[in-house]
Amino acid sequence: MAKGKTGFPVLLLVQLVAIVALSMAATAAGSGHGGGWSLRKAMFSRGGESSSASSSSSMGFNRVGSSVVFPLHGNVYPIGFYNVTVYIGQPPKPYYLDVDTGSDLTWLQCDAPCVQCIEAPHPYYRPSNNLVPCKDPICASLHPPGHRCKENEQCDYEVEYADGGSSLGVLVKDMFLLNFTNGKYHNPHLALGCGYDQLPGGSSYHPIDGVLGLGSGKSGILSQLSSYGLVRNVVGHCLSARGGGFLFFGDDVYDSSRVAWTPMLRHDSKHYSPGYAELVFGGKATGVKNLLVAIDSGSSYTYFGSQAYQVLIQLLMKELSGKPLREDWDDRTLPVCWRGQRPFKTIRDVRKYFKPLALTFKGGWRSRTTYEMPPESYLIISSKGNVCLGILNGTEVGLQDLTIIGDVSMQDRMVIYDNEKQMIGWSAAANCDRLPSSSSSY
Repeated sequence: MAKGKTGFPVLLLVQLVAIVALSMAATAAGSGHGGGWSLRKAMFSRGGESSSASSSSSMGFNRVGSSVVFPLHGNVYPIGFYNVTVYIGQPPKPYYLDVDTGSDLTWLQCDAPCVQCIEAPHPYYRPSNNLVPCKDPICASLHPPGHRCKENEQCDYEVEYADGGSSLGVLVKDMFLLNFTNGKYHNPHLALGCGYDQLPGGSSYHPIDGVLGLGSGKSGILSQLSSYGLVRNVVGHCLSARGGGFLFFGDDVYDSSRVAWTPMLRHDSKHYSPGYAELVFGGKATGVKNLLVAIDSGSSYTYFGSQAYQVLIQLLMKELSGKPLREDWDDRTLPVCWRGQRPFKTIRDVRKYFKPLALTFKGGWRSRTTYEMPPESYLIISSKGNVCLGILNGTEVGLQDLTIIGDVSMQDRMVIYDNEKQMIGWSAAANCDRLPSSSSSY
């Protein structure tokens, strides 16, 4: 949901999840968000519920030194999002899922029947009777502390995103067909959301089968796979500036010694956060410090809080003074765009006019770790041939002072979230166009 940002204003941001216990009193004839809950409940018989964590094909897993690698499709601009094809069900069917490290729950648009769904690339998912009960620990992770379950109650969920999009449904289990780098196939039964009531989010709307939640919560696919011993609790991605790239679960597709690591901020459970950073422009300190940073693949662009954003704009305008670039107020691709004497074709045409940025993190017991952002990591070329700033004012769209590193600033580098070691790492100049087969490649 919280994905594409190709128009202005751009509202697709890191997911701010608000999980609520759903009312049982909605009428079957209801419409709109919240309508049809009792209609959806009538679809599943209680006899089909199961709290089993695995199917016969996924029992007795041993921890293996292997990973799952998925090709990615999409780009920052003009598509505005990245997705991955995942095979789910019996028999397995393909679904295009938006990749979102800013949320935990994976869900599909679901014909249960569907009360309110949006356009999807594939037929809506049709679930089996394998309901997740309310008392399941995975369900408990989706609800506030103290939430009480009724006898034989199913697990309802609601996920809301910062751009206004949402999904409402029920938790089920189904088979995921996964191909591992050691050549083996596994088809574990994993919990996912059967979303029968969706609202599209603002300007982020695009046809969608569902969302692949890659957060560290118990309801996430990664946590479930790790609990089976199939992969280590590590997820990473490599977004190609030319479009596409790859996503991976597990830790055997990269060389850890070639990765710059910094500790995760432990008290921030909602985001993958490398902590607090200082903004550097052209190799010099800007005086902007203590920026709380989160990394979110569900955001196409990068966001600064108002203070940091205004400082950046002032520095850029000063730097561009006397250069052959002028603001183009008619280009609404992003809030700030500049035109040249002739249309630009690539960032290479303009990178000489812009200085690199960097976010420098204190690593605690480690030395400082720097996240470099060369011009191609914060600029795009619009369809009009202008160069546009891919860093937006997050305060204006409800992020307060949170800094979001979005897809535009993660292109052509591997970004790794190691939930076991509680570390975040990145490796610049990665070849994101080639799928990895072993750690010796990266």
